[in-house]
Amino acid sequence: MARKRLGDLLLEYGLITKEQLDQALAEQKVSAQPLGEILTQRGIISEEQLIEVIEFQLGIPHLNIDRFDIERSIIELVPEELARRYKVLPVKRQGNRLTLAMVDPFDYFAIEDVQMTTGLKIDPVIATRENMNRAFEQYYSLNRSISEVLMDVQPEEMEEQVRAEDAPIVRLVNQLIEQAVDKRASDIHFDAQRIGVAVRFRIDGLLINQMRLPKHLQPVLATRIKIMANLNIAERRIPQDGRIQMQVRGRPIDVRVATLPTIFGEKLVLRLLDMKHAITRVDKLGFSEINHKAFMNMINSAYGMVLVTGPTGSGKTSTLYAALHHLNTERMNVITIEDPVEYQLDGVNQVQVNPSIGLTFAVGLRSILREDPNIIMVGEIRDKETAEIALRAALTGHLVLSTLHTNDAPSVVARLADMGIEPYLIASTMRGVVAQRLVRRICPDCRETYTPLADEKAILEKHGFHDRQLWRGHGCSSCNRTGYRGRLAIQEVLPFAEEVRTIVNQQQEAHAYKHWAQENGYRDMLEDGLEKAVQGLTTLEEVLQVVIREG
Repeated sequence: MARKRLGDLLLEYGLITKEQLDQALAEQKVSAQPLGEILTQRGIISEEQLIEVIEFQLGIPHLNIDRFDIERSIIELVPEELARRYKVLPVKRQGNRLTLAMVDPFDYFAIEDVQMTTGLKIDPVIATRENMNRAFEQYYSLNRSISEVLMDVQPEEMEEQVRAEDAPIVRLVNQLIEQAVDKRASDIHFDAQRIGVAVRFRIDGLLINQMRLPKHLQPVLATRIKIMANLNIAERRIPQDGRIQMQVRGRPIDVRVATLPTIFGEKLVLRLLDMKHAITRVDKLGFSEINHKAFMNMINSAYGMVLVTGPTGSGKTSTLYAALHHLNTERMNVITIEDPVEYQLDGVNQVQVNPSIGLTFAVGLRSILREDPNIIMVGEIRDKETAEIALRAALTGHLVLSTLHTNDAPSVVARLADMGIEPYLIASTMRGVVAQRLVRRICPDCRETYTPLADEKAILEKHGFHDRQLWRGHGCSSCNRTGYRGRLAIQEVLPFAEEVRTIVNQQQEAHAYKHWAQENGYRDMLEDGLEKAVQGLTTLEEVLQVVIREG
């Protein structure tokens, strides 16, 4: 009946003809394949069309497994052989009920078999075949690799085990990196603890526990990663930094490796740099209209200094790379000096700092000036020497882009002055400053409006947002029940107009810059965040958490 019902629905919606249905049903009698699978394999309907009919007309929800973290104890409820045979995956358990992702939610034999195996009532949800295949590799293959490593690890043969490409520890590390890339993680943390190794992924700025590995896997895991990063495997007493370049899902991934000796062994952090998700266009940075226009004016200047400020992890480098992507043409000689070079840009000459051989920002910058550059990007201004060279380069006909650690845009002048830079040099070279933070973006699949609470309404009205609604995500399978998916920047922009140069030369206080910015239509970072909150891009809670405010 269920097969006929699905076929009738597809006929009713005009997705298939009676002849196509009869042919598919005839093939089903021979192959015993699900009707939906036969129709999609023949190209008669797409998998998305099939899912839409099943979800909206039969009330069976669709689950995106890629965005759902499934506990290992749940996966172990259904044996791998059974899961692969029926193309099912256990997702969540509540009491005596088990949510089961299925490619074919009409396969009642599969439901009965899983029900008998687990002793639980089954609630089916539908998943795409592609998502299911990835999930099998992610969960069952990973569990199998861990089991194989546990059986295979022999301390006296560690050297051979970590170098052989088909060794279980090699597959385990590769699968963990693939899983992190699939989940859009920016970092993988291997935390050495008293009784094991905690594996955590940083997703949208938050660390999320993934699994705990046995303690005796710690040295073999660390050794394998060190070999991949060309580090000294015998050195465990001092921190080391390295780099891995590899292909994941057919695209290049750059992995930065940092080791740190702790009392329970070496902690390792792998930073994943995925060019597919790198921002390369200024119009994708989330600037408001007035901020976008001001930033474009800054970076299109023939010479001068443009600074991007904010704490570590606030997206400063992404903003600079987007600017370089815009400026990089055949007519321009673009040179960068970075620590480290995070993304490789075609047509840009990139230099990596190496203090161990004396190649500092200041030394590298002096050398760059002898290479006839038009545009220079300095990864970070850390000291007076680098600041002076960069500002004098900006004064002598070069466009210089760099970053600085300050809380807001007006604080840049005070920070440079604290370094010993003369006000006249700041005033004559600066083209503008962008200060930014990253906030989590509301999940578009479960976004909903709500009436602000009294304290939220007071904050909005204090900053000129009257009678406005707010947004939040109620949590769904797409965002792993967090209500957030992805991140965006909130910014404040301070262009150095003539009036601002006068304020610098007169060494006025920071409030003078803020007053000029407000008078000329520029919002501070909090107000930019509030604007994006009322637009439904992020939540008020996120904005207040990341913006440092006085008072």
